[in-house]
Amino acid sequence: MSSPSNASDSPISGRDELVAFHASGGRPREQWTIGTEHEKFGFRLDDLRPPTYDGPRGIEAMLRGMQRFGWAPVEEHGKVIALVRDGGSITLEPAGQFELSGAMLENIHQTCCETNAHLGEVKTVAAELGLGFLGMGFQPKWRRDEMPWMPKGRYQIMRDYMPRVGTLGLDMMTRTCTVQVNLDFANEADMVKKFRVSLALQPIATALFADSPFTEGKPNGYLSYRSHIWTDTDPDRTGMLDFVFEDGFGFERYVDYLLDVPMYFSYRDGEYVDCAGLSFRDFMAGKLPVLPGVLPTLKDWADHMTTAFPEVRLKKYLEMRGADGGPWNRLCALPAFWVGLLYDDAALDAAWDLVKDFTMAERNALRDGVPRHALKLPFRGGTVRELALEALKIAGAGLQRRQRLNRTGATEAVFLEPLVEFALANETPAERKLALFHGAWKGSVDPVFSEFAY
Repeated sequence: MSSPSNASDSPISGRDELVAFHASGGRPREQWTIGTEHEKFGFRLDDLRPPTYDGPRGIEAMLRGMQRFGWAPVEEHGKVIALVRDGGSITLEPAGQFELSGAMLENIHQTCCETNAHLGEVKTVAAELGLGFLGMGFQPKWRRDEMPWMPKGRYQIMRDYMPRVGTLGLDMMTRTCTVQVNLDFANEADMVKKFRVSLALQPIATALFADSPFTEGKPNGYLSYRSHIWTDTDPDRTGMLDFVFEDGFGFERYVDYLLDVPMYFSYRDGEYVDCAGLSFRDFMAGKLPVLPGVLPTLKDWADHMTTAFPEVRLKKYLEMRGADGGPWNRLCALPAFWVGLLYDDAALDAAWDLVKDFTMAERNALRDGVPRHALKLPFRGGTVRELALEALKIAGAGLQRRQRLNRTGATEAVFLEPLVEFALANETPAERKLALFHGAWKGSVDPVFSEFAY
C-alpha cells in the first residue's frame, strides 16, 4: 500500500484532467520500464512471532538499520514509516510486512540484481536483530489478533472501515503478502489491449504462484488463500472489472470507475482526514462533509487510486496484482511472465488470441476457482494447467525476441524456469508445502520459517 503521493497540489479542474493524468503515462516503447514490488513477513527467530513496530527487535529498528546502506528515512509524526533510495522505496504494510517497491528498470536481469541486493541488506540487518523474513501469500501461523499494527494514519482509517464492507479485509491488511509488477503502455489502444490480456490471464498467474495453503497452523482448503481473501474484502474496490472488456473502454471509463470507488482519506497538512465511504465526486464538487468547500488536487487523486484493489490496476502504468509472495526466484519470475506477454507485439497478439473469446462468466469462474484449485481447475474440457503452459510458451518466446542478455548470454526467459517446472509437474508451491506438512513436517507449519526463509 502506497505512501502519500507527490503529485500536483493544484485543485483539479474537472474530469478531463483526471483522464489526461492517466493518459500522460503513455510513452514510446524504447522508454518502457519494469517496476517490481514484493512484500515479506518478518518473524522473530526465537519464537516465530511477527515483530512489533517498537522495541529493540522491532520494525522501526529494521528501518533504522537499513539506513546504513544509503536509504533515507520518511517519517510520520516522528516515526520512521518508509525509506527511499535511487528511485526505489521500502514501505510497511499494516502488520509490518516489509515491502520493496523497486526502481523502474530496463530489464529483468536488473530487477533480479536489485531484489538480490535488497534481500542481502535485509538479511544483514535482520540477523543482528534476531529476525528472519519469509515469502508466502498468507501468514501461515498467527491469528489476526496476534498481528501487530504499524503507526500509519491511513491504516487506522482502513482498519475501522474494513469490517463494514467485508469479513476478510483485516486479514488482507495484516496477513497477506504479494509480488507485483508495474508495466508501461504506449497509448490508449495499447493500454486497453494490455489491460484486457492481463486481466483475463491474471488467474493463471494466481495459479502458478499459489503459495498460501495454511491458516493458523493448519491447511485452510485453499492453495491461494490470499487470492480468496480479496473476494470478501470490499466489493466496491476489488474484482475482475468486467467493463474493461466492453466496447469503448479507455481512460475515461476507468476514471468513472475510480470516481465511484468510495474514499478512504485525504492527506492534508501531514494528517490523514477520515473520508471512509464518502464520494470523490462530492469532493470534486467541494461538497465533502469532512472538508466542506475544499477541492481535491491531483495528489488526492493519486492517493485515491491506491485505494482501489482490482486484479489489474491502472495508474500511469498497469499493475499486475494476482500473485502470492514467494522466494527469490519467483520474485523474478513474475515480471518475466508479464513482460514476456505484454512487451513484445507478437506475444501480445498471441496472448489476446488465447483469451479473446473467454466469456465474462468464464473469466470470473477462473478468478473464483483458482484460489482453491489452482492449476487443476477445470476449464473448457481441460484444466488451467493447459492455459498456463500455453501462456508460458508465449511469454518465453516474447522474452527470447526481446534479446535482453545477461553476462553469460542468457535471455530473460531463464527467469520463467520455476513457473514452467510447476506447470509441467502440475503442482503448485502450495501443494508442495502441504505435502511437507503431512509428511516430513509431521503436521506443523513451524519448519516453513526455517526451510523457506530468505
